[in-house]
Amino acid sequence: MQAEDARYLKRKVKGGTIDIHPTEKALVVNYELEATILGELGDPMLGERKECQKIIRVKSLNPNSDLSSLAKEIIDKCKLIHPSKLPEVEQLLYYLQNRKESEPTKASGKTQLQEKPEVPTYDATEIDEVANINDVDDYMELLYEDVPEKIRGSALILQLARNPDNLEELFQNETVVGALARVLREDWKKNTELATNIVYIFFCFSSFTQFHGVILHFKIGALCMNVVEHELKKYDMWNEELQRKRKAAEGEKDKRTKEDFEKSLQKYDGLVKKQEQLLRVAFYLLLNLAEDLKVEMKMRNKNVVKMLVKSMERDNFELLILVVSFLKKLSIFIENKQEMAQMNIMERFVKIVPCEHEDLLNITLRLLLNLSFDADLRSKMIKFGLLPKLVGLLNNENHRLIVLCILYHISMDDKSKSMFTYTDCIPMVMKMFLESPENPDLELLALCINLAANKRTAQIICEGSGLKMLMKRAFKFKDPLLMKMIRNISQHDGPTKNLFIDYISDLAEATLNCDDEEFALEALGILGNLTIPDLDYELILREYNLVPWIKERLMPDSSRSAEDDIVLQVIILVGTVCNDDACAKMLAESNIIQCLIELLNAKQEDDEMVCQIVYVFYQMIFHESTREVIIKDTQAPAYLIDLMHDKNAEIRKVCDNTLDIIAEFDEEWAKKIQLEKFRWHNSQWLEMVETRQMEDMADPYMYPEDEYDPYLQDADILDRPDLFYGGNKDAYDNGIMDGHLTPEYIDENGMYDGKPYGYGYGPDVDDAYEPYARPESHMGFVMEGGQATDEYGNLLDPYSQPMDKYGHPMMDEYGRYISNDAPDEEDYNQYGYGMR
Repeated sequence: MQAEDARYLKRKVKGGTIDIHPTEKALVVNYELEATILGELGDPMLGERKECQKIIRVKSLNPNSDLSSLAKEIIDKCKLIHPSKLPEVEQLLYYLQNRKESEPTKASGKTQLQEKPEVPTYDATEIDEVANINDVDDYMELLYEDVPEKIRGSALILQLARNPDNLEELFQNETVVGALARVLREDWKKNTELATNIVYIFFCFSSFTQFHGVILHFKIGALCMNVVEHELKKYDMWNEELQRKRKAAEGEKDKRTKEDFEKSLQKYDGLVKKQEQLLRVAFYLLLNLAEDLKVEMKMRNKNVVKMLVKSMERDNFELLILVVSFLKKLSIFIENKQEMAQMNIMERFVKIVPCEHEDLLNITLRLLLNLSFDADLRSKMIKFGLLPKLVGLLNNENHRLIVLCILYHISMDDKSKSMFTYTDCIPMVMKMFLESPENPDLELLALCINLAANKRTAQIICEGSGLKMLMKRAFKFKDPLLMKMIRNISQHDGPTKNLFIDYISDLAEATLNCDDEEFALEALGILGNLTIPDLDYELILREYNLVPWIKERLMPDSSRSAEDDIVLQVIILVGTVCNDDACAKMLAESNIIQCLIELLNAKQEDDEMVCQIVYVFYQMIFHESTREVIIKDTQAPAYLIDLMHDKNAEIRKVCDNTLDIIAEFDEEWAKKIQLEKFRWHNSQWLEMVETRQMEDMADPYMYPEDEYDPYLQDADILDRPDLFYGGNKDAYDNGIMDGHLTPEYIDENGMYDGKPYGYGYGPDVDDAYEPYARPESHMGFVMEGGQATDEYGNLLDPYSQPMDKYGHPMMDEYGRYISNDAPDEEDYNQYGYGMR
């Protein structure tokens, strides 16, 4: 069809059925619109038929309304309803009159929740006139009149915009869109209803991404930000004024003052209601535009987070749903999360969690879940009392999974784990877990694993027959994650550890024969945690023939060697059973020590494995039967000396403890250990001295007449630890000081910190010594012998010139004395300078 052939447009409207609106007080009129393009001779050239709806809202309907007159009024104003349908309209109005209004759904039972906020409804659109898309230009003309006419024109255009079918045609009319943007920019402060109507129109456009360009072109987003900021300031002013009148009314007995306050309160409620409608459509518009990350960044720069957090003070649950949804979207970025924390957002959740509105509660919990990734915000959840409230929501199926995730995040902090003991969380979680099917929710299991890592919560878990039911379920379903939870319980000293004695046979059997490697690994870990003094480890090793099994796993080149995780747990088990003298002897005789040394060579980069191997040596050193084997028959002490200065602090600590005991029982190793400590302690200082001497000797103008050989030339001073004892060399040679400590810890009488050498390491060391425990050292600065130090323990330069008793230099820059306190020749030689 050619454009010039079209001459006429024929529209035909055919009435249809009338229904009631499912949620609002409104009638829905269905009708059919048929448009036909006629040619010059009147013949139809092109036709289109479309199903349409019109919503007639009857907000004025109440129990006292006259339904007959109201039905006639509706038919007179709406030409889509034929007068013959008057009885039907009356019947529908009667149904609406007696229908109960929908209330917010309460949080109970499993219900279908909405993923997005509902499209807002607004009273200002309730006008008697029905908008027609063909009269858009007439409505636009109203935008140039006074404010009442502008409100009417914008309301009619809004009626059209709420129908998505009309948006494309409105979008094509640039004049209308431009006029709306102009009126909003110029008159939004004059009237809230006008601003709400126009923002609502642009919100309808923002629901579709293809219309975002025109909204951004007219800078509607930035204008909405200004509107929201202004309205929030007005709200603060209203509150201040209302509080002043409230105080005046409370203090005065005058009825006029109280009446004035009541009128102000009614006016305040009306203003807040209109303002919240405007805020709702403005925030929804911004939320739609925030789909573009660049636009969202601009909003953040204009403090949208601050506005949203401040809006959480409102009691309008529809507005709160929108605000919290927007905050949830923004919270995925750390900058926004930090700004929310600065605005004390956690304090705002106190009145929302819990709440009766199901959708609001769900979206609030999702926001809390996003924020719970931050440790500081998790601690604030505890501070503001959200933990017991969250635990109380575990009974609600709608929110259970989200709440479990939040509780899991809280349980990651060691300080927070103990707070669960003040709630009903542990009994509830145990009940949920034990009643769950074979594969429970991972979130539930993860929370249980974390809670079991705390001693007090583990005790609550084991109360009654808790541990028995967990063990029964674990072996029934062969669940490795449940075994990990039980393993966490087994690590705590106290009564809970003794409960595992009844399950040692089951654990040993699972360790040796279970096909599931992860399950066997956790069972092995539990055995390694059972450091029970009265447990007969020798009987366990013999009954289950564990020694050959252990040896096979510890040999690096064996075909039966296991993965590192299993090897590590085997080493921990060896360290545990070595508490028993008979077990330690049995393992030493089976050449386990040599296997550990080879493993130490192969896994020297694995700090955890090295630390556990050294701990095994430490445990074996305590037993006389294995001490001689380690010291005489193996090179374990040599490896410990090499590890004495490892970068890992825990390895250094256990090495020092072990070497101290070795040095006490073997003089030869004591000297080697003392020598190595001497080398390490003084290597940096001696290196500096040697470097400085070589620099001085390289200067040809330094002492030109005398020829001095370097005093460190051919002798390795690091091999002379006896030099460090000054005049007490005989004591060193006679073995009074066996040298496993560095000399500055020992005074001239062979005393260490006022206590006889070896104090605390006597024959009763097996009973009194705690693993890793060492006496505190109080090192003083050395006055005679050894290195010269100042009062703060800093090394003094050995080439510094002599000072008198007042701290002044005794020589000038040419080496001449400038004080009468010059030392005699003997003193001068004592400083090491020599006489010329």
